[in-house]
Amino acid sequence: MAVLDDPVEFGHGTRWVQGTQGQRLAETSLQLSGMYCAACSGLIEGALGRVDGVQAASVSAASERATVRWDPARTRPSALIQAVRSAGYDAVPDAAAPARALRSQAHRQALWRLFVAAFCGMQVMMLATPSYVAGPGELEPDLRQLLNWGSWLLSLPVLAFSAGPFFRGAWVALRQRRIGMDVPVALGVAITFVASTGATFSPGGVFGHEVYFDSLTMFVSFLLGARYLELRARHRAAEALESSLARLPEVAWRVGAEGAVEAVSLQRLRPGDVLRVPLGQAFPADGVLVQGQTRADEALLTGESAPVDKPAGAAVVAGSTNLGAPVLMQVQRMGGDTRLETIVAMMRSASAQRPAAALLADRWAAPFLWTVLLLAAGGAAVWSVIDPSRAVWVAVSVLIVTCPCALSLAAPATLVAAARGLARRGVLLQRLDALERLARVQQVFFDKTGTLTDDALQLTATTRTAAGQARFADDAQALGLAASLAAWSQHPVSRAIAAAQGAAAGAAHDAGWQQVNEVPGQGVQALDASGRPWRLGQAAWVGSSAPQPAGAAAGAHVALGCDGEVLAWFGFDEALRAGAVAAVQALQAQGLQLTLLTGDAPERAQALAQRLGLQHVLARATPEDKLAAVTQAQQAGRTVAMVGDGINDAPVLARADVSLAMGQGALVARSQADAVITSNDLGDLVQARQRAQHAVRIVRQNMVWAAAYNATSIPLALMGWLPPWAAGLGMALSSLLVIGNALRAAR
Repeated sequence: MAVLDDPVEFGHGTRWVQGTQGQRLAETSLQLSGMYCAACSGLIEGALGRVDGVQAASVSAASERATVRWDPARTRPSALIQAVRSAGYDAVPDAAAPARALRSQAHRQALWRLFVAAFCGMQVMMLATPSYVAGPGELEPDLRQLLNWGSWLLSLPVLAFSAGPFFRGAWVALRQRRIGMDVPVALGVAITFVASTGATFSPGGVFGHEVYFDSLTMFVSFLLGARYLELRARHRAAEALESSLARLPEVAWRVGAEGAVEAVSLQRLRPGDVLRVPLGQAFPADGVLVQGQTRADEALLTGESAPVDKPAGAAVVAGSTNLGAPVLMQVQRMGGDTRLETIVAMMRSASAQRPAAALLADRWAAPFLWTVLLLAAGGAAVWSVIDPSRAVWVAVSVLIVTCPCALSLAAPATLVAAARGLARRGVLLQRLDALERLARVQQVFFDKTGTLTDDALQLTATTRTAAGQARFADDAQALGLAASLAAWSQHPVSRAIAAAQGAAAGAAHDAGWQQVNEVPGQGVQALDASGRPWRLGQAAWVGSSAPQPAGAAAGAHVALGCDGEVLAWFGFDEALRAGAVAAVQALQAQGLQLTLLTGDAPERAQALAQRLGLQHVLARATPEDKLAAVTQAQQAGRTVAMVGDGINDAPVLARADVSLAMGQGALVARSQADAVITSNDLGDLVQARQRAQHAVRIVRQNMVWAAAYNATSIPLALMGWLPPWAAGLGMALSSLLVIGNALRAAR
């Protein structure tokens, strides 16, 4: 615990903010384990809130993460961890290594619990089968007793080990004077085991001679299976988030006073340090270029689709990629103060906000439990007057028949089946409860670059100047010459020209050009066979003898020139993703309001919106602007969906009611999305919403069935017409019917 108080070790998951009274506060992210339901969030928040110096605490059950704002003058990081542990859970700073170990341990425990419950449950079912299939007098009493003893023995590991999370969760909730869904589950398991044990060792006693070990083990297996699937989904999301931070280099190359270069940890960087950033590496911190010029790919951070020129003195941001040439930069901000970490912090803060739907299980758990207990106690009291010998098993029948197995499985089983069906379609669901929100979405926000458009540019226009018309016979000849020069470069614009020319570019590439040189941030230059200099790139660098063509502001334009004279212009635009127009039209036909969010200039954003038929556009949008737009729509009462792919989209993906990320997008965006469209086909978004609506209808059917089953069975149990063995069989059949209906969601 003492190591946790080291600022260097704990600082990776902590950022510093200003309090309401101007004091310096720390905001720390913790990775949690041991959470099983929404009620756990409130318990952990309460434990953290009682720590002296904690200003605020927010816990997300979906991401298993806590965000704590605390005063370093009054408490220490280790006190936060200790508070979480005292509540019955565990926590580590949100750093990759300890979090992975914690997840691995939680996964092993969950898998072993499920295996023990399922294996023992199958053996118990085998021993219980003769009692179900044998006719009157066909099964000898001593043989039946032997089978019951075997079932009791096999149920002990299920009760003591597999059902441990339910009993632990119920105990923690009761100790905190709260009732979660674990309380009725634990009560049902305990009552079933006690009644079955009494029937096993005292067949003539108050519990009768019927046992329900098969129902108990099956009940525990079903619930553990659902929890295991949810655990795997949360772990995949957490692993993707950690992998996304690998965008930053592991070490930075710091230049000393005498020019010596040393490798240092990113956590040891300080403002004013001079760093060497090799070609192709991400910038390790926010700062300015002090030597050299290059181009930086900031698409995943800012949303700007084209690489940005970075001359000496230009600002660079951590996480953007150096595409042009090796440069030297001076550090201004690092660690939690960088733009990348700010976006990640916003993402974590947004994901930690608990929606009102997360409290639904808490609101229903207590009324459900007290209703069941009152019914059982009332039934026992009435029958103690009518027939005291039947009072106990009437109460047991009520408790068993109302065991919330079907109710607990009604939604998870359906959502898991729907998720499997979506996966076959190319949509990977990471949070099961997102399906219900997707079904009632009213407004969809779209990112532009990489979502509605492909990453690659496409050539849209070739325009010869007056001088170019004299030199080239037609546009195709100008394009062929430009493509032969562009083939020497890997710049996105050069690749677009070469791709537009096709095979002709390869033929021209083999002849003519000498002394080919690519100037970072400007373009490509070379000498032809006659020794004349040709340039392809920025207009001011090629030559300024001709004005840009009309509409140049709406897209990217480069010039081709010889001897300082512009001969041709080439216009580019982003290519619409396949199926984007059809998907937009289909969503609009369903009555959804669609909004385009982009970091591009207003002219380019409006031009794309017109091609898609979108009416609402927000251009030059920063991550804060996108987050504010989504929040404003939510405050207006609309259910909001966000579709994006970049790091800059991660906060708004986390904040939206339901979020989808493109499969080729940033890992940090995919980790915060409720679903990932691996096919990169927006048509699958339309299919996903239709499947979500279908799944919600099935969930409602299952809930209606569970309610109808209880409404029918409880009166029968209270009137003494439903013996405990029939109650256990009814609970099992009800669960199987719910699961069978849920499987339709996968079709």
